[in-house]
Amino acid sequence: MKYQTATGLIALVWMVSVLIAIPSAYFTTETVLLVVKSQEKIFCGQIWPVDQQIYYKSYFLFIFSIEFVGPVVTMTLCYARISRELWFKAVPGFQTEQIRKRLRCRRKTVLVLMCILTAYVLCWAPFYGFTIVRDFFPTVFVKEKHYLTAFYVVECIAMSNSMVNTVCFVTVKNNTIKYFKKIMLLHWKPSYSGSKSSGDLDLKTTGVPATEEVDCIILK
Repeated sequence: MKYQTATGLIALVWMVSVLIAIPSAYFTTETVLLVVKSQEKIFCGQIWPVDQQIYYKSYFLFIFSIEFVGPVVTMTLCYARISRELWFKAVPGFQTEQIRKRLRCRRKTVLVLMCILTAYVLCWAPFYGFTIVRDFFPTVFVKEKHYLTAFYVVECIAMSNSMVNTVCFVTVKNNTIKYFKKIMLLHWKPSYSGSKSSGDLDLKTTGVPATEEVDCIILK
């Protein structure tokens, strides 16, 4: 892909994202909700006028389609094809240790893809499910005093998807865990500086071999 093409695609993605988010930003405001008679809670979110509820529901279904349904279907189809190629396609040649290592790397890649797709569905499905019930069946939450708490919980779960993706890459595909273990072993490894003389340390740090260093000392 050329540099100009990549730049144009990135700019197009940002422009479309900004345009889609304009209604959400415009109608987002802060309001006070009466949970019980003597308790008030502040809610920050989209509050559309009553006469524009049909537009809000259409807008939400559009967002639901392009942010959840579309990505899930696309990732499922693409990852299924990639996984079939990586997992079931045989590597030509004899089954040497190097080839077996390549097969293990391939299967690790498949595990990462499956982990990313599963995490995306598990993190975002509660958020969109809760929002659909709230907006299309509002009587379900009319008498529920923990409505705001449940909303913030499912929202936090949705936002944690980025962290879960990072954990998937680090634990399955990346060598970060191995390097972290090495660092911890080096950190807790006992120091031998107290048991060795300063002369031994000087011999270790010098660029001259130990035998030549001793000869130099004798000549002096």
